[in-house]
Formats: sequence, C-alpha cells, structure tokens
Amino acid sequence: MGSRILEEIFAARRQRVSEAQSQVSLATLKARAREAQPARDFVKALADPGLALIAEVKKASPSKGVLSTRFDPVALATAYAAGGAAAISVVTEPDFFQGELEWLRTIRTSCPCPLLRKDFIFSPYQVWESRAAGADAILLILAMLNDDDLKTLVAEAKTAGLACLLEVHDEAEAERAARLHPVLVGVNNRDLQTFDVRIETSEKLVPLLPLGSLWVSESGIFTHEDCVRLAKRGFKAFLVGEALVTDSDPTARLRALRGASA
Repeated sequence: MGSRILEEIFAARRQRVSEAQSQVSLATLKARAREAQPARDFVKALADPGLALIAEVKKASPSKGVLSTRFDPVALATAYAAGGAAAISVVTEPDFFQGELEWLRTIRTSCPCPLLRKDFIFSPYQVWESRAAGADAILLILAMLNDDDLKTLVAEAKTAGLACLLEVHDEAEAERAARLHPVLVGVNNRDLQTFDVRIETSEKLVPLLPLGSLWVSESGIFTHEDCVRLAKRGFKAFLVGEALVTDSDPTARLRALRGASA
C-alpha cells in the first residue's frame, strides 16, 4: 500500500502545483513573500532549553482517515501554544490529508509559535508559496528528492528566509542528509512502505545522523517517557500529531508530553 499511496500523493501534488502556477506566477509569490512579516526563528525555538515539542495541526491521514470530527486549526494551534509548544507543524496537503495552505495564514495571525509547513515539497515555487503564506520552515522529504533537487530547494529556502527540516527514514537517507551538514534533521519513525510506526527507527539511525545538527524525532511519540528515552540518545525535538489531535484536551496532553506541571 505504501509505495502506491506515495506515488499517488506525488502525482496529485505535481498536478496541484502546476495549476497554482497557472494562476499565480512565481514572481508574484516572491513579491508577496517579501511583503510578508519577517520569518520567526524556527531553529532557535527548538534549540531553547528543555524538550522541544513541534505540535502538529493535521486533519486526516491516508492510513487513518479523519482524526477529529471537531477539527478547528486555529483553536488547535492556540491550544498547543498554551501547552508550551516550541513550534507548530501545519499539514497543508489537500487530497490525502485534507489540509489547506490557508491554515498557515490564519494560524500565524493568532499564534506566536514558529510554523513548519509539512507537505510534499519538490519545487522552488512551493518554497516561495510557503513563505508567502506565513511559514517559517519547510519539510523536505529525502525519499522523494534526489540530491540535486534537495540542494536546489535548500538554497531557495535560504534565499526566502525559511529553515529546512530534512526528513530521513532509513540508513541511506541519513547518510545523504549528513553530507549536506543540515541545521535540522528529522527522523520519520513511520515506514513509508508499510506505514508501520516504531520509535526504534530514531534510535537505530543515531550513529548515522550528522553531529552538530539538531535532531528531531517524528511520529509514534505518545508519552513523556518516549521523549525522555529519545532525548537520552541525542534528540532535542519531537514532532507529535495524532496523540494531540485526537486528545480532548490537547493543551494538557502537550504539557504532559513536555513533563511540565499543569
């Protein structure tokens, strides 16, 4: 199921980006991005003392469908900020995750946290689209990018003022990421072929992760103990989605994940 779904997602994103480019030019996007408020410091937010939680605004997933029937992206982001989130990840992919680019704009106006656009980004157009919409960082998935495209996107993001979180999920991708000396590297604990999730993936890749980078563990994190376990192996930040989106009190759940008192 995994490879087929990924192929469908990539094809759908390429079609969507092509349609967007026919409506709004790259030059227009760059102008909008330069008129936007300055980017917030995503890296510093994660590097501050303590366990850093990147709390995710995500409506649905291909494997589990809609995660919350009362989904309100702004209310959710506000709840995360109240719980001490270091940053907020916003899933904007529309066809399989039911996300919207507009969420970045609306969340930014009501939430002080830096924002990560979590999507399937393969084009410089999407980089500028992200900055114009209010993102402070973007996710770059090594499984869908060759080295040349990856370098191009990292350079474009730097020009746009965006941080990049390079996401890996196996040994080969960890080695590729290390050669780029990234500021941020994330390990996706979800197997992209089977969709199984095991936080042991983060632990397994530790010897291959670049020293000097800030490490983020993504997916499969449900408790404070999970965070502490991974922190002992060198991870500084933790991207958590499902555990928060499905909780009736995401603020309290976030505080519990951080190990903070109510």
